[in-house]
Amino acid sequence: MLKSFSLPAAARKSAATAVVLSAGLLATGCGLQPATSYVPAAGPGSITEVVDGAPLTVTSKNFTEQLILGKIGVLAAQAAGFDVTDLTNVPGSQPVRELMLSGQADVTWEYTGTAWLTYLGKDRGIPDQQEQWQAVYEADLENGLTWGEPAPLNNTYAMAIRSEAVEELGGISTISEIAEIPVEERTFCVEAEFNSRPDGLTPMLAHYGMARGTPTGVPEDNIDIYDTGAIYAATDNGACNFGEVFSTDGRIDALDLTILEDDRGFFPAYNAAPVYYTETLEEHPELAEVFAQVAPTLTDEALRTMNLRVDVEGEEPADVAFDFMVEQGFITEPEGPLGEG
Repeated sequence: MLKSFSLPAAARKSAATAVVLSAGLLATGCGLQPATSYVPAAGPGSITEVVDGAPLTVTSKNFTEQLILGKIGVLAAQAAGFDVTDLTNVPGSQPVRELMLSGQADVTWEYTGTAWLTYLGKDRGIPDQQEQWQAVYEADLENGLTWGEPAPLNNTYAMAIRSEAVEELGGISTISEIAEIPVEERTFCVEAEFNSRPDGLTPMLAHYGMARGTPTGVPEDNIDIYDTGAIYAATDNGACNFGEVFSTDGRIDALDLTILEDDRGFFPAYNAAPVYYTETLEEHPELAEVFAQVAPTLTDEALRTMNLRVDVEGEEPADVAFDFMVEQGFITEPEGPLGEG
């Protein structure tokens, strides 16, 4: 069993801040601050103050969706009255995990499938979303971490088709229906990892009754390998009919791709959920109530929209997170001119 050591909250905050500062500083009119700690000032909304300045460190990984979720967490905690250290934008899953296990961070948004397969070392994911959450919840209690209820967003693998081809292929809407179209139309664009991983393309095809490498299933000539990210454009351009994508990627909406339903439950669940350092949650149980307000609003559609604004339109994750929190009523835009640092 993994063990975690305990630090007083203030000491954990200082240690986490040191990690941020060692990663690089940004000079501002108010002095030095972590380069990624910016979030817009906010006014009160449906999230009300539940503590008076208790220290709290929020962390996240360094890809777009995680940055957005991290900033949502920062804004929610600030609105609840916590003195927040913004430790978002940490490079890599394992460093974030270690920050949480050691108590140097108090809360993060994590994916159930990542915890189950990567951190806990299980061989296969669990397609049922609630069962997967329950499994990681129970396992991580022993590691000093407590999982909050999951959000609807499920950032798992998916099969997408360009929308104009849906009717061309008989109104296809599910992965199982791929087996009903002519073999020559069963063409796939995938990345190298998905092509070879034990829960990737080959077992997916077998799960849906299409033997790979056979003339009546999916011939090898029907499968093209692309660099990560290039699949979206290739699918949109008609290089293949079906592209391997991530279900909350903003390019799905930007390119008008349609997600096929995983109707036989092959892909494991990767729901995002707030994860707390258990000792912090015991000190401040009201923290779970704050994040429980936010989690139900985080859907696949909401994250695709927000991811698109960052990845395609070039906006800052903090600004996109702020707009979302305002739109949902959790916070409000401050009245009057903002003070200068």
